[in-house]
Amino acid sequence: MLEGSILQQLETAHRHSTRPIRFGVYYKNTLVALCHALEDHILADQGQPLVITAFQRGKWYLQEAERYADIAKCSREITIMAAPDTGFAEHSTSQLPNVDLVALDSADPVAQEWHLIILSPGYTAMVLCQELSEADYGAGGLPASDLERKFYGLWTFEPELVKETAQLAIAHIQQYNPKLAAKLTAHQQAIQSRLVTPEDLSTVVALVVDYLQTGQENLSIPTALRQQALDSNLLSNEIQAFLRMAQLIDLADINNPMAAAEVVTLCEAMGQLLELPAWQIKRLRLAGLLHRIDQLQKTESVLTPGTSSRYPEEEALSCPLTCPLVPSAQVLRTMPQLRAVAQLLTHQTEWWDGTGEPAGLAGDEIPLESRILALVAEFQWRVNQIKSSNQSREEIFAQALEECRQQQSTRFDPKLIDALALLVMGLQQGLDLPVMTTKASNGIWLLDSRWDSHSKSSEEIGSYPQ
Repeated sequence: MLEGSILQQLETAHRHSTRPIRFGVYYKNTLVALCHALEDHILADQGQPLVITAFQRGKWYLQEAERYADIAKCSREITIMAAPDTGFAEHSTSQLPNVDLVALDSADPVAQEWHLIILSPGYTAMVLCQELSEADYGAGGLPASDLERKFYGLWTFEPELVKETAQLAIAHIQQYNPKLAAKLTAHQQAIQSRLVTPEDLSTVVALVVDYLQTGQENLSIPTALRQQALDSNLLSNEIQAFLRMAQLIDLADINNPMAAAEVVTLCEAMGQLLELPAWQIKRLRLAGLLHRIDQLQKTESVLTPGTSSRYPEEEALSCPLTCPLVPSAQVLRTMPQLRAVAQLLTHQTEWWDGTGEPAGLAGDEIPLESRILALVAEFQWRVNQIKSSNQSREEIFAQALEECRQQQSTRFDPKLIDALALLVMGLQQGLDLPVMTTKASNGIWLLDSRWDSHSKSSEEIGSYPQ
């Protein structure tokens, strides 16, 4: 990282913190898709955000200047940093009263960065990257195609991280224009954040995924190997979008902020007890990470209760092929690799006795992973509620298990209650289940297109990336 850059300052501030920042490498086409999606959300959000952006050079800003004229109509203030080129300050967008330019010195490390920082009452978002140096590209040298240029950094919706970065950017602007920096600080302080809902997040995430997929379809790169690399980068960022949405839902719950990570750990342990194949445990893990996206209590069924279609025997007790499209799960269906996971989330509120929602499925008609997820999520929630008491670890687990057991054969599969009892016995005897926080930048390993195949050979299962 370049010394004195905004990216480097942010990394240094978090290097020894309890939540160090994880960075990734992004191709230019991925960043274009991400930024266009986040910018277009400004046009629809009506939140009048503060926008701070860095374009490296003025010529890149000029390619987007007309677009930024429309964004300015929906924004409180836009500040654009770039090393100036011909026309940088003369374009009509630059003359708008709520658009300010900061002409960076060519030696300024921020002139090598690509930023988009959005602070809105309804949501926050940020792309913060720095272009790789020629030495960073290694033996392959600089890319032949502009779309293959690589940038190191991160993108996120996390409010505190976005606000912190905005303050770093304003401090950098202070060196060039103290009056503008003061105005930006006042704008930032005037934006009163409100509680972000899953509906807010699902809208912007769906837009991000749509732009990433469109960018993937429009690429024309000469070699198959280069195309595969670009495709993988886009796909990885699509799954990151969903993981970041799930992460924010957890962070917003001050009473249970580790729900997803703990549910995933318990789901994996249950899968191993039940001797599920690796591909099924992997799918269960991803469903656990995303399980709080789905809000099904008010959803009406579009299926005839008690009926379902199934995969062949190789995927016995897996997902029905058809299920209701519910608003919070439907956003996942924009990715073919997540359609099976969307089905699992859709049916996690079914009851063993057939009285649940949304399809009224009963018994083994409910996908196995949905049944596991429902039980484990309930157990985790109950443990979290009880742990504030003065009871011992053993007593907390026992009480949570007993409260779940009271719903066996009505809400929960009795066979899974027995499996959970074995797991609880191990926990009471000192079994340690390490809880790992999600590394969103490495989300690609969670996906494989072969999930959508109706049959899997042992060779395919064994070759899933670890």
